Amino acid sequence: MMLSFPSQYYVIVGNYGSGKTELSLALSRRLRRETDGPVALVDLDIVNPYFRSAERAELLTTEGIEVKMPSFALTTVDIPALPAEIQSVFEPGRYAHVVIDVGGDEVGATALGRYYPNIQPVREQMKVLYVVNPFRPLSGTVEEICSLFELISSRARIRPDALVNNANLQRQTALQDLLDAQALLEKVSERLNVPVEMVVGYEKFANKLPEGMRERFFPIEPLMLPEWLEDDQA
Repeated sequence: MMLSFPSQYYVIVGNYGSGKTELSLALSRRLRRETDGPVALVDLDIVNPYFRSAERAELLTTEGIEVKMPSFALTTVDIPALPAEIQSVFEPGRYAHVVIDVGGDEVGATALGRYYPNIQPVREQMKVLYVVNPFRPLSGTVEEICSLFELISSRARIRPDALVNNANLQRQTALQDLLDAQALLEKVSERLNVPVEMVVGYEKFANKLPEGMRERFFPIEPLMLPEWLEDDQA
């Protein structure tokens, strides 16, 4: 069974290095392929100038995806200014799908919190995904994940609807990494009462996962690999 994405809005939140940007890019491209209506990707990262969705704006634009970003994105200017144009994604009927890539940790989440008045009217059409990579700091235990989840939820002024298992060590990721992360996230899920709805990984893992994980599998081929890893196909 293939994952379906019926919501109009998808908001991607999580800790630094959790893989939010890769998922945002892959999901926006998938939605573009599967819908006839306009698709937009909003880069709301006001903190990290590296590994952000805006870096792939040219590719996305050529594929028919509108990219909206802070006015200082991809520059050396570090001012948390969010252009009014971003609010246009909340206009009724303007986009078939919108993916919002939110900056890491509680600081980045505050950018999403600014749009609370815009989000409330469309909240029922929105799915908020909390991405977890247990190999990143503050993400290796149930207590750490739950604590950061609650902090980000508070700053973003929205509670995520689902957890995403994105255990990865770049090209060194093994099947067992996803399995171990799933066991961890099931405990987190029970604690937070938030389901694990997506498992992200390389296509090669798809048929090796247990059935329950396979039904939630979202294959991804990273676009943001560091230069020193781009040629490593091991």
